[in-house]
Amino acid sequence: MDAEHTSAPSRARSAVPEANPSYGVTHVNVRLTTRYTVVDNRLLQHRGLSLTAIGLAGHIQSLPTGARVDIKTLTARFPEGEVRVAAALRELEAHGYLSRTRERLPNGRVVSRTVSYNQPTGPEDVPEVTPPPPPTPAPPPRPERTRPPAPPRPPLPEPTHSAPDPRRTATALLSRLHHEDPRLLLAEREVVRLAPAVDAWLERGASPEAVRRTLTSCLPTEPLLHPAGLLAHRLTEYLPPPLPPAPPRPLPFQDCDGCDRPFRAAEPGRCRDCRPRPQLPKAS
Repeated sequence: MDAEHTSAPSRARSAVPEANPSYGVTHVNVRLTTRYTVVDNRLLQHRGLSLTAIGLAGHIQSLPTGARVDIKTLTARFPEGEVRVAAALRELEAHGYLSRTRERLPNGRVVSRTVSYNQPTGPEDVPEVTPPPPPTPAPPPRPERTRPPAPPRPPLPEPTHSAPDPRRTATALLSRLHHEDPRLLLAEREVVRLAPAVDAWLERGASPEAVRRTLTSCLPTEPLLHPAGLLAHRLTEYLPPPLPPAPPRPLPFQDCDGCDRPFRAAEPGRCRDCRPRPQLPKAS
């Protein structure tokens, strides 16, 4: 059995160098039949261009017609920043490998036209580029949908009668809410603004404890940007109904001046049995 040759190449190559030089580069080339671009050696070995500009020129020449080669697109494609990409494009323009012009379309839009040359050309050698036909007129823009104005906020409730103490209970309740939750620390002007609404609750029979629970329970977990607005919303939306009218108070008891029997009347006098009965007219 023949011995296996472990030094044999894994695949055939189109060209193998006959002798390895003692220094420098050695080329091992594979013949390409698809996905390749012919680049002039005068560009690749140009002594006046930076390495970034040479690589960018080769990239642009490999792109299909119509591809975007603006600074923003190239910066998103490569790790070089906008400054280096813009400088490389200016180098290619200065050495005749690139030309960039700005044109205004019939609709008023300004676009950039970029032409790439595989051989350097001076300004007098730049071939005339036939401008593309004007684009079809764009349809008129759709009118922007305007949102209807937000309905005005309902006013804060007000008590129908003035409080016996000048809103002392309401202001004290609002001023202590931050003891329940530090996010409910109110400015003085907000306490003065919300105090009448608290008085309206108290006037409708709500206890201070019920008002406090309504304002401090089930608060959102995220930070409160406008705690006074949240309290105003709750004082307005959860306002209890007014108290029903109180029943009329019964007349006080009076002692009858005739029989000393108690009876109800607005003023002292005689009961119904001791009052003189009216005389009926006699029949003729």
